[in-house]
Amino acid sequence: MAGKAAVEALLRDRKLDRTLTSTLPDRLGEDAVSPLDTEALDRGLAGGLPRGQVSEVVGPASSGRTSVAWTALAAATRRGESVALIDTFDRFDPPTAHACGMDLSKLLWVRGQAVSKTSGAIDPAWLPGVRAVTGPGTFIERVIDRAIKSLNLVVQSGVCTLVVIDLIDLPATALRRLPASTWFRVERAIEGSDTAVLILASMPVARSAGGRSIVMGDSPARGTTPGNECSPPASVIWKGDHDRSRRLAGVSSQAGITAARWAHAARVDVSTTVFNAV
Repeated sequence: MAGKAAVEALLRDRKLDRTLTSTLPDRLGEDAVSPLDTEALDRGLAGGLPRGQVSEVVGPASSGRTSVAWTALAAATRRGESVALIDTFDRFDPPTAHACGMDLSKLLWVRGQAVSKTSGAIDPAWLPGVRAVTGPGTFIERVIDRAIKSLNLVVQSGVCTLVVIDLIDLPATALRRLPASTWFRVERAIEGSDTAVLILASMPVARSAGGRSIVMGDSPARGTTPGNECSPPASVIWKGDHDRSRRLAGVSSQAGITAARWAHAARVDVSTTVFNAV
């Protein structure tokens, strides 16, 4: 028994005492989550995004993935919390975010480098003439590297309680090249803190042991394909006629929510209010 106690004490010292075999509670304590103030999502998330954990929201274009992230940011700012958005490719629109209820005075907006979606859709290794002269990596790879470094700096500061990193337009090949240690460092930095990190992407990227994966557009009939590509959205409602001016007047979609210690994924119907088209 003494030996067992010693091993358990050592695991606690190294923060290795949590296992994946224990089940998650039906609802986490209020101080342990960052609620989205959306009934269906908060119910499926057992209260909200878990603090001290890395979660992700993924899905195809127009599935409501950005809407969910903005909903979480807006809800946190309404509670008076400071939040951050790592905007990798400079896609954020402050006026629209403000109209959607986000308190911009509580938001740290880390603007990345604007890259056209046409260029971003091409494998960086195939882009001619963009490799750095004074350092390794292509142009897009360097943009990604700056975004990851910004994420690490923000979470290490401990100032923001919710940090979203937008990787939606990241090429799939570049996304797969990100080493797992990237997210291990982030998880280690926020472990036991009040900070929740949310990765916004087009395909599953990473989550910590206690984090959540929200797959937008997920349904029993669609689900996720073998190639890890997310299914089309159930339905979206547009406002405006022109591609450059139309906005989501609301999104009606289904989300599959999973966690490492949940035996079964939760599926919820999601309806959110006015957000940018994604």
